[in-house]
Order: sequence, then C-alpha cells, then structure tokens
Amino acid sequence: MTEQTERSVAEARASAQPPAPPARTAPPAETPAPSAPSAAPPSPTVPPPESPAPSAEAPTPSTDLPRALPRTAPVRPHPTPPPLTEPRPLGEPRTWPRDFTDRLTAPLPGVRALARIAREGKLRPVPESLREIQELPFEPGPMPQAGPTTLALTWAGHASWVIRIGGLTVLTDPVWSRKILGTPPRVTPVGVRWEDLPPVDAVVISHNHYDHLDAPTLKRLPRHTPLLLPAGLAPWARRRGFTHVTDLDWWEAVELPAPGGTVRFDFVPAHHWSKRTLFDTCRTLWGGWMLTAPDGRRLHFAGDTGYGHWFEEIARRYPGIDVALLPIGAYDPRWILRPVHTDPEEAVRACQDLGARVLVPMHWSTFLLSAERPMEPLHRVRTAWTATGRPREDLWDLAVGASRVLGER
Repeated sequence: MTEQTERSVAEARASAQPPAPPARTAPPAETPAPSAPSAAPPSPTVPPPESPAPSAEAPTPSTDLPRALPRTAPVRPHPTPPPLTEPRPLGEPRTWPRDFTDRLTAPLPGVRALARIAREGKLRPVPESLREIQELPFEPGPMPQAGPTTLALTWAGHASWVIRIGGLTVLTDPVWSRKILGTPPRVTPVGVRWEDLPPVDAVVISHNHYDHLDAPTLKRLPRHTPLLLPAGLAPWARRRGFTHVTDLDWWEAVELPAPGGTVRFDFVPAHHWSKRTLFDTCRTLWGGWMLTAPDGRRLHFAGDTGYGHWFEEIARRYPGIDVALLPIGAYDPRWILRPVHTDPEEAVRACQDLGARVLVPMHWSTFLLSAERPMEPLHRVRTAWTATGRPREDLWDLAVGASRVLGER
C-alpha cells in the first residue's frame, strides 16, 4: 500500500468515527494526567498488512454471541515442566533480527480488510450506548499496605496496574495520559493519582502500541527506573534517557533483588503484533510477563493478546499460577480482531488453560477502542465465569481504582 493510499484509509476511518464520548469526571482531587504529544504518528490498533499500513491501535466491533463454557476444573495437571532459563544480566546489550513477523500466529489484514473497516466505520460503540459510560465502575481508594510477603494489585485503568510483590512496586504498561493517539480521550479517570504512587521499582511493557507504551507517562519516572521490555524496544527507551533497560525474547527472564528475596520476571508469548509508526510493523516483539514472588506465588500479566495455544504452553512451563490478568475488551468486530484481542469468553478459557486460580479482567472501561457497548465486556465475563462453575470470589472484576490482596497459599 502506498503512503498516499494509507493516508486515504486513515482519513476514511477518521471520518467514520462518532464524536468522542463524554468522559466521566474525576473526583476533585484527581490531577489531570499529561496529554500525549500531538506530533507522533497515529497509534496502531487494527493489524496492518504485509507492507507498512497506517493503523491505529484501535480495535473494531463483534457480533458473536456469548458462548457457554464447559465446566472444567480450574487447574489441570501438566507433564513435568521444562527447566526455566537462567536469568539474563540486567541491561545486557542485545542484537535482534530486523523484524519478528515470524512470531505472528495469524496473518495481518491486508488492503481489503482496511478498506472494509474504512467503509463500514464500525470502530466505536453506537452513540446510543454511550450513556453506559456513567455505569463504568470507578472506585478509587487507598492502596493496601505492602510488605515483603504481600502480593497485591491496584487497577489504574486499561492494562495499567500497580503490583506489589516481594516488597517491590511494579507498574505494568503505565498510561496516565488523558488521551492516546488514534482514540477518543479516556472515559474513566486514572484510578491512582501519580503523586500517590510509592517509589516505582520496575516497569514492565508488553508491546509498543500507544495504549500500552505511553511516552508522556514514562517521562514522569526517574531515568534510573528499571524498564523490562520486549526484544528490540531497548533503543527506544535509551533514546529517552533511561539507563537501566533490559529487553528480552520469549521465555527469557531477569531477576530483581527485593526486600522479601528475589522477584523473577519472565517474558512469555502472546498472540498479538507490534507497530508504532508507518514503517515499523513487527520490528519489536510483543508478549506478556510472568512475575514470580520470593515465596513462589505467580502472577501472569497477559498484556494484549488473542486466544490460542500459547496459554497451555505457558501453563506447562509455569505451573501453579495464582493470578491471571487477562484482557476482555476491544474485541468487536470479531472478523478482524479475533486474532489479537480476546473477548470475555476467550479470556475465561485462557484462564482455564493457564490453570490460574484467579482471573482479573482488564483492557476495558478506560478507552473506547472498538465497537462493543461500554458495559458489555463486564456482563459477558461474569456470565462466562458462572458457566464454568468456578467460585465467584475467584473472579476479581475490579473497578478502576480498586485493589485486591492475594492471601497466602
């Protein structure tokens, strides 16, 4: 696709979008988050074609009806898992391939798919559903006290979490900006005020899409903050002055010293892709993170992913996962988003494949990235969870700003 054609598709998509919905107002104490720079290129969302395509990291709509799930046991036995890799040195310089297109688990859409998106204009919820924005759960509160043996999480919104593990404070895909490129402004405020954060000990990034890698937010961090990144993304961070940067391939790991011992961070596969500019499709890797506390408890942060075989392989290598943070939004329409974004029923299946004890839904109720109604992901994930027969208390469907602490094993 030529650059002129790319611009035409992008303009068609933009003209098809309805006006930005009214966002919920934050409490008076909420400090406005910084805006993303306007000079940057559009954010990718719908996967691009084989040649670089303009795409904004914004999903599309789905008409699939919720599917009943089998009543399977939450934890499945696995063969003896392979030994984990030895942790790599922090800050190690690496040489990576030119791109990671060989890691894709589904072909990226071509020109016809992008033209269909532009023609149909089904990129945002129908206007009459926007009244549901006022129903989106938003319950900011104080973060729990955290010690060396605490495993706790607080939802800041979208894929941004404040995780307390082994005495460390870890941020996942931190986005404190009010708006990201290519989408309307956030519809719920950030769940945790920046000034209320404890000192950040590490940041993990799942991939480079704008709703997961937000430069204005990262600029607010001290430049010595350890950044743990997908393969190929370290140069981006170093150009912005960060000095403790480590990028990893799938199944690789690093360890950070913690008051409670050592916390291990493994980079694991996901069914997704990467793109940040018109000409860098899949130049950096994508994936999720497995965090292992000193006492052996495990938390899986999936980042952005479609449903597929990787979940069972992750479970085989990391048995006994306690908490799985899985995306349930930005899935409609399914004809184009199924390979890269799980819907609520698929998220429940993924939790079962992982053998995880607790499912924590995310990637919804913050940015309207696709066409499902604002409250639909929550209703569907609750229905799907009930269909499995698993305990209701093991579905942590948190409001933005809410926290939970995992009890001892």
